[in-house]
Amino acid sequence: MLETSRLILKPLTYQQMLKYIQNDNSLEAELQLNKTSMKISPLLKEVLEQSILPNVADESKNYLYSTLWTIIDKSKNSAVGDVCFQGEPNEKSEIEIGYGTYEMFQGKGYMCEAVGSMVNWAKGENEVKAGESKEQFNWRLDF
Repeated sequence: MLETSRLILKPLTYQQMLKYIQNDNSLEAELQLNKTSMKISPLLKEVLEQSILPNVADESKNYLYSTLWTIIDKSKNSAVGDVCFQGEPNEKSEIEIGYGTYEMFQGKGYMCEAVGSMVNWAKGENEVKAGESKEQFNWRLDF
């Protein structure tokens, strides 16, 4: 779990991912969060079921690089979006981050804060490298 001044980023377990896919507020109930109006597109559901879930279940992999990390606004006690690594570091020790903000929470800076927190966490991981040293670790956000 990661924390910023206003956010908690919680990596979801396999069982929690199943609840996320159900999209019936059972995940919010388990995490004791206020309900949201999150919608999962058919494409996202397919990606979750065919790619992300099998990787989270694979015990030979570090699930933190495969699972969704739910972004929780502490003051609202609500999930506002999700962020994830696109798998374990590649052969160059690089990672890629994907993210999405629930529509009602867009434009409030959540993703800049959440992605920054994920990057800072990754900088401390031995299997992630960029440049010649951790001090040269670079990242950018594309909007």
